[in-house]
Amino acid sequence: MTRSSKVMDQKSNPNSAKEKPVSRRRLLRGASAVGAATLLAACDSGGSQEGTSGGPAIVSKKRTLKMVTTWPKNFPGLGTGAERLARRIEALSDGNITVRVYAGGELVGALEAFDAVSQGKAEMYHGAEYYWQGKSPAFNFFSAVPMGMTAPEITSWVRYGGGQELWDQLSRQFNVKAFLGGNSGTQMGGWFAKEMNSIEDFQGLRIRMPGLGGEVMQRIGATPVTKAGGEIFQALSQGNIDATEWVGPWNDLAFGFYSIVKNYYYPGIHEPGTALALGLNLDVWNDMSATEKAWIEAAAAAENDVMLAEFNANNARALDTLINEHGVTLRKFNDNILRELGRVSAEVVAEAANHDDLARQIYDSFSQARLGGMRWGNIAEKAFMDARNLSEA
Repeated sequence: MTRSSKVMDQKSNPNSAKEKPVSRRRLLRGASAVGAATLLAACDSGGSQEGTSGGPAIVSKKRTLKMVTTWPKNFPGLGTGAERLARRIEALSDGNITVRVYAGGELVGALEAFDAVSQGKAEMYHGAEYYWQGKSPAFNFFSAVPMGMTAPEITSWVRYGGGQELWDQLSRQFNVKAFLGGNSGTQMGGWFAKEMNSIEDFQGLRIRMPGLGGEVMQRIGATPVTKAGGEIFQALSQGNIDATEWVGPWNDLAFGFYSIVKNYYYPGIHEPGTALALGLNLDVWNDMSATEKAWIEAAAAAENDVMLAEFNANNARALDTLINEHGVTLRKFNDNILRELGRVSAEVVAEAANHDDLARQIYDSFSQARLGGMRWGNIAEKAFMDARNLSEA
């Protein structure tokens, strides 16, 4: 994922269509069951702290909120998802809440978004929580950790496994209230100048990979490099790095990595289902009515589901383009490599729990949910996919 604040050229992405204005009714229909249920419950007089007896809650004032993001302006999937989330909030609120979106670098730097909201310089942010790991490594668990949880698994944990309550405890320390606000799905392993046949092939490799994934790379002998999105192509083309991960076929196609290297590896063990967050200044959140909070929650829940669907649809099409039109060779890391990456990942992720007692609680809860997801996933989705693959043979 990017730390870039530069604009992405969408001409190289023919599958990205401009969003058409949608009505409030359509947005409500498109919201997830969780978001819609939250909205309806809060609008009921029994769940509201405002309004006349038997009637809906009354919003006492209009708001204009600034949303700062970690994404370049109009960045497909991520930047456009933040814009879509803002428009959804406005539509659900019938214009009572106006959201002005700022790309990374427009109002504050991309990696300054969290501090801006924490300190009240902006009211909202949209980004990946692992960007704040310098404040606490526990933030990683609410975005992505190596060999962690898939998008459906992390959503289940946050919504129904106690994750949101732990997230609230963590974010409260920094005057922030955060929700799931998007997911880019399982990422690719990356682009490599050479074939990767053993774990020894990583030794001395200069690879662009941030976060805990970068720590895994370092421990197996590679040299992780942090590069903003707009810097990756040049670094790869000039040989300053030997490999890079980014997001997935949709975004990778637009960046044109295929014109430099042809080995495209999967799976991306470093980010198996990257959750994105909508964060609000806690003082602003506490000042909101029950109805206003319901609008925000419903919009975030809907975007979490919509963005994942958008990424999956566009990744499938873009992968075909990379292989059939640009001669890219799709390769899978072999089992020996994956086993060693798994072993090292477990060490790195466990160490993130040593920060403090809350980090340990979050790690324990995350780990329990991950194991449950693996057991059920093997019985349900994986078993079905294996059967479906047999029928397609």
